[in-house]
Amino acid sequence: MNMTQISSGAWLMKAGKILTAGRRNRMEETNEFLQRMEKIRAKHSGMGRYRQYKCPLCEDRGFIVQDDGKGHDVAKKCRCYAVTRAKELMEQSGISEELCRKTFENYNPGRSAQLEKAKAKAEGYARDFINFEQGRHNSILLSGQVGAGKTHLGMAICNTLLNLCNVGVVYMSYRNAVMEIKQTVMDKENYYAIINRYCNARLLYIDDLLKGRSTEADLNILYEIINYRYMHNKPMVISTEKLPESLIEFDEAVGSRILEMCRGNIVILNGLELNYRMKL
Repeated sequence: MNMTQISSGAWLMKAGKILTAGRRNRMEETNEFLQRMEKIRAKHSGMGRYRQYKCPLCEDRGFIVQDDGKGHDVAKKCRCYAVTRAKELMEQSGISEELCRKTFENYNPGRSAQLEKAKAKAEGYARDFINFEQGRHNSILLSGQVGAGKTHLGMAICNTLLNLCNVGVVYMSYRNAVMEIKQTVMDKENYYAIINRYCNARLLYIDDLLKGRSTEADLNILYEIINYRYMHNKPMVISTEKLPESLIEFDEAVGSRILEMCRGNIVILNGLELNYRMKL
């Protein structure tokens, strides 16, 4: 072995030690940084090291680090991520705090047998949702009388599944959503970003379906969303003033898909006496 080889070998060993030390220092700096951030977060939470996390699996970070089987650590979204994201989307959708507080407990059917049955049907849907989620008849339609509390029951279903069952829910105010989508029709990236949000939600709540005058463009947008969810067995909660036969009259393709998905869970409310807004 000549001197050149010895020098080269010594230089490589030295370089390796420097790189190893550099990695170790960076890891130590990263760990120290994370520890400082944790202390700051714990301090502001007022709970110190005894802080209780909403998700103990990821400690509310939204991701967990796992071994990929090849000796590498990879970050993956935690199972709580979809629920957290769904809550953010609901907040961004314009739902008021009042609607977020709509529950079965504070829904008051009064002395109406119709509203009692409607509440029972909605509660049963929320209770059994996990069992029939993947089936063909996995949706619910709340239809009929204005002011009968359809939106309240729809929100009660969503809030129950979101908060108690960790089901990701996306809220779609029909009129507002259609207007937003039409405004982005020339921007394909934003258009499909919004459409995909409604198409791929684990549970979609369409509120006030067909409210106001609908155009052919509205129908095309609605069909795209409904048909995708129909083809992929993705459940929906739908509230509308339209009766089932009116949905068919509006468009047979859209109406028939909705009614098939909601078979067994169709609530029809009739009578001005159900309109709580007209009660003194």
